[in-house]
Amino acid sequence: MSSLAGIKVMVIDDSNTIRRSAEIFLGQAGCTVILAEDGFDALAKITDHNPDVIFVDVMMPRLDGYQTCALIKKNPRFKSTPVVMLSSKDGLFDRARGRMVGSDEYLTKPFTKDSLLAAVGTYSSAT
Repeated sequence: MSSLAGIKVMVIDDSNTIRRSAEIFLGQAGCTVILAEDGFDALAKITDHNPDVIFVDVMMPRLDGYQTCALIKKNPRFKSTPVVMLSSKDGLFDRARGRMVGSDEYLTKPFTKDSLLAAVGTYSSAT
């Protein structure tokens, strides 16, 4: 998993548990992890950190994951940055809605270390 060393990953989730889990999994793989509590927090940090891959929770207060993803993808600088939706909802409608706002993948929570790292590996090699 050393191929993930140096990759900048942003994790946007209002759950401290999810953020910490992702931070530990990604950190062990050598990734640089940027954490954000919600969409507004993420949008403030994204230009400073320029992440390679972004994970965004669907259900968040203030600005949900779909809105956050849409705003990220509308920015020409981040249009090609892979965005992976994180959700406990696994319905066809939820996945389709994620695609409509430009997400690249949809991971269901609780995610495993392997599924998280596999998603980073898939998209980091594409950047």
